[in-house]
Order: sequence, then structure tokens, then C-alpha cells
Amino acid sequence: MDNAAIEEMFAPLGVVSIRRMFGGKGIYHNGLIIALEVAGEILLKGDSSTAPLFETAGSRRWVYQSTRGNPAAMPYWSIPDEAVDDPDVMRTWLHLAYEAAVRAQS
Repeated sequence: MDNAAIEEMFAPLGVVSIRRMFGGKGIYHNGLIIALEVAGEILLKGDSSTAPLFETAGSRRWVYQSTRGNPAAMPYWSIPDEAVDDPDVMRTWLHLAYEAAVRAQS
């Protein structure tokens, strides 16, 4: 996904910055990483407070194979289907991702 498309997707939240990382991109708001772009998919930051919300919405957690060959679950979730075409719903999920990033700093 190109940077312009990412910026448009995140417009309901406000200004984001995008940095290349690990073959994908990190998406930042107010200096905190709130999402990743991996293989063309956007994954929003979650935590123990928001994971149940993501699960209920049908999102899946990002899991990759570690260097030891074990699955490693990361605190990033797919965007719920209901948010993809609805900026108001997307705004809610983007704010939840930002709030998770803020809590991770504590």
C-alpha cells in the first residue's frame, strides 16, 4: 500500500507519519506507532484492553514465524471489516489503536 493511501485511510485520526521497517511500514501518530503495513495489509495496535474488541469484531491477530520457527503473536490486529468502508467506524478503531499505543508507553 502506498503512503498516500495510508494517509487517506488514517485521515479520520489526523496526521500520521510513515516509516519503512522490516520489509513493511510503521505508521505513527504523535510519535507513537499505532499500526503496521505488512504485505499490503494494515494492522492496528492493540493491547489487553482492546484485544477482546478486535476479536468480537472478527479481526485476527498478527502472528509470524520467529527465527526459532515458533509462532510469535504480536499486538497488532487486522482492521475490522465494518471499518473498511466507513470513516466514522474507522475513526473509532484508529483511536483505540492510538490509546493502546499511549498505554504501552506507561
